[in-house]
Parts: sequence; structure tokens; C-alpha cells
Amino acid sequence: MIKILKKRLFRFKTYLRLVEKYPPVRIVVYICFFIFLYFLLPFELVFRYKRISAYVLLLFYLSNISILIILLNKHIRRSRRFALRKEQLTETINLLEDENSKEHNIQLALLEKIKRYNNLKSIIEDINQGLSLDLIAEHLATIAFSIIGNNKGVCLLYLVDNRTQKLNIFKSKKDDNALVVKAKEGDIFDFWVLRHTSPLFIEDIKKDFRFDSEQVISYYTRPIVSIISVPFISENKFLGILRLDSTQAGTYSQDDLRFLVTISELGAVALENGELFQETQELAIHDGLTALYRKGYFLERLKEEVKKSMRKKTPISLLMLDIDFFKNYNDKFGHTAGDIILKNLSQNMTDALEGKGAIIGRFGGEEFSAILLGIGKQEAIVLAEELRQRIAKNRVILRRQVTNVTVSIGVATFPHDARDDVELMIKADRAMYVAKQGGRNRVVAV
Repeated sequence: MIKILKKRLFRFKTYLRLVEKYPPVRIVVYICFFIFLYFLLPFELVFRYKRISAYVLLLFYLSNISILIILLNKHIRRSRRFALRKEQLTETINLLEDENSKEHNIQLALLEKIKRYNNLKSIIEDINQGLSLDLIAEHLATIAFSIIGNNKGVCLLYLVDNRTQKLNIFKSKKDDNALVVKAKEGDIFDFWVLRHTSPLFIEDIKKDFRFDSEQVISYYTRPIVSIISVPFISENKFLGILRLDSTQAGTYSQDDLRFLVTISELGAVALENGELFQETQELAIHDGLTALYRKGYFLERLKEEVKKSMRKKTPISLLMLDIDFFKNYNDKFGHTAGDIILKNLSQNMTDALEGKGAIIGRFGGEEFSAILLGIGKQEAIVLAEELRQRIAKNRVILRRQVTNVTVSIGVATFPHDARDDVELMIKADRAMYVAKQGGRNRVVAV
């Protein structure tokens, strides 16, 4: 018996050496050892050598099974505790990651907001660097389209026409240059801002109860889904609207709207200054009574057009016009009546020469002049005659009396009659005086 055990021990040691030499074999050896120790050896001692009682072996297995069940049960409980703890930790990690993500997004939003508002200084400098209304509007549209719109969608800037009190599109920025904006005088969204004089924010037009989405879709050739729009208001005066729209829902946020409001508040003052400057310029070059060009500006334009005519080798004609017996109207009906005649005549000239490329000016007193671009001498004479007849046929009511006025017109053409703008003016003026000396109410060409 002992010899057999020694042989088996020797074999076991040999196996151990193999296990140490070849680690992958270790698990197989351990399994075999376990089977031998717990099953083969006890059964051999009981049934072959009769060394151990079968009851002892049964008790051995029952005790081992009991210990195994206890350990297994303990392991299961511990595994469950670990699994529960793992779930709790995972949930905590997810909450922390979500909170961290929110904090990160808030941080990015704050950085973007800081960046935007840091640009306010440069924005103020840009919109105030000049008094030109066109330049100010261009800066405002560019700033809104680039900083808020990220150069996507459409940016529209409307201004109110002081004469008609209607919205007119003044500047536009688009990511698609082929896109055509048909609402030149505004649409339902712009009219809403105009009516309420307050900002408009639409995240998704399909979910906005204020507007009928089906009507909007059928009205527009281009899809509009999200909009932010703000009014330009200065001292309770409505100046216009600055608007951004997109084809995607949720393009703009409340923060975008707040920043656009800031831009509009800064821009309103600049726009009002620009309009005042433009009005001042208009008054400087336009006659206050007739709204035609003043003599100084008219002579500058004549000089420029003669130079262009020389470069392009195209003719231009000049009409000099004087009202016949104008002093008699002032003496008979008063100076107010004289103003009515001057206004009426200026309107007749504007209507008669519309579409003819004419530059019309009040030369002083009852004298008027008109530059006809690209028109030769014969055509100029025909136009002058048509204008003379139109004025003569026009009826004017002065102090309940129906009357009419006549004019004498002189015509000169460059380069046919003159070598420069000064000579052209002298020739046309001389022809006008020839017409007056010849009996008035006629056209005379050089």
C-alpha cells in the first residue's frame, strides 16, 4: 500500500515539474488533482482497501457539500451586493457625466456670450465710423448674419419710407446667392413686429399658434421654419426691422434674440443719425421747393457727364428752360401762386422726361435745366417740343382762376455744339434767350 502511494507521489511530483515548466498545463493538473483527491482516492480507500468506512465518506461529502452551499450562498449575496453597488456607482457616474456635460455646455455658452459681447465695442465702432446710411445698414446686416446667423439662412434689414410709411427692404444677406426674396415690403412676420413694436421669436413655425403654418408654406416659395426679428426704435420712432430666418427648426435661441435686440438698440441710434445725415445731404443738393437738383450740384453732374460722354463717345443734350412772364403771375396772384407754378412745372418736367435718363435741376428763380444722357440733337429737340406743348396745355388754378403757363427752351448738344461743359451751358443758355426774344413759348436749338 505504501509503495503504491510512493509511486503515485513520485508521479505527482513529476506532474508538478511539468506544471512549473509549462504554465498552461497548470489548470488541467489542478483539476485532475482535485478529482483524484476528492473522488478517486476516497473511493479507493473505502471500496478497495477498506481503510475508511462508507459512512465516514458520506459524512465527508455531506459536510463538504454543506460548506460549498454556504460559501456559494455567501458568494451569491456578495455578488448581488457588488452588482447593486456597481449599479449605484454607474448611476452616480452617469449623473456626474450628465452634470459635467451640462456644465461644459453652459461654460461654452458663457464663453460664446462673452465673445459676442466683447465684440460690442468693435460693433459700435463699425456702425459709427461713418454717417452714410448705406454703410451703417451694411454693417448691421453683416454683423447679425455672421455673428448670430453663422453665415447661414437669410438676414433682411427693412427701413420705413418716410413718405409712404411702408417697409422697404434695404439690405439682405443670404447663404444662397441664387435665392430671391420676394417680400420687398415685408411679410406677415414683419407686419407683426411693426404692429406690436416688439421682438419676434419663432423656434418652429409649425408649433407657433400666432401664425398659420399652412398659409405661410403656401405663401413662400422658400421654406421658413425659425425666425428672430427685432424692431429699430429710437425715441418712439419706428425706423425699421432687422430679421434672421432659417429653414431649420431651433436654429436660434433666446440668447440670440437678446443679442439681436442689443444690436438693434445700438443700430437704431446710428440709423437715425444716418437718415438725418442723408436728409441733410438731400437738402444740400435738392431744391426745397421743387425737390429738383440745386444749381451747384447740377453743374457738377454736368461736368461729370460731359467727361463720361468724351470717354464713351456718346452724345448728351442740355435743355435750358425759362417760364414766360413769370413776374406777372407773382404780381397778379402773389408769391404763393408763383410757388405753385414752380412746383407744377417741376412735376411736369419730371413726368415728361421719366425714363429718358434725364437729370433735372432748378437753375435759379424761374429757370430750369435738364441733362439728357445718350440723346442726340434731333431727338433732344423733339423731346423739348413735347415738353413745351405739355406745359402749355397744363391747366393751373390760382385763386379760383384757371390759367396756364408757357416756357421758352434752348437746346444744345455735346460734342456737336460744344467742346466742354462750360461751352455747352453757354450755348444752351444763349439758345433759350433767342427763344424768348423770338416771341417766347418756343424751342430753339443752337
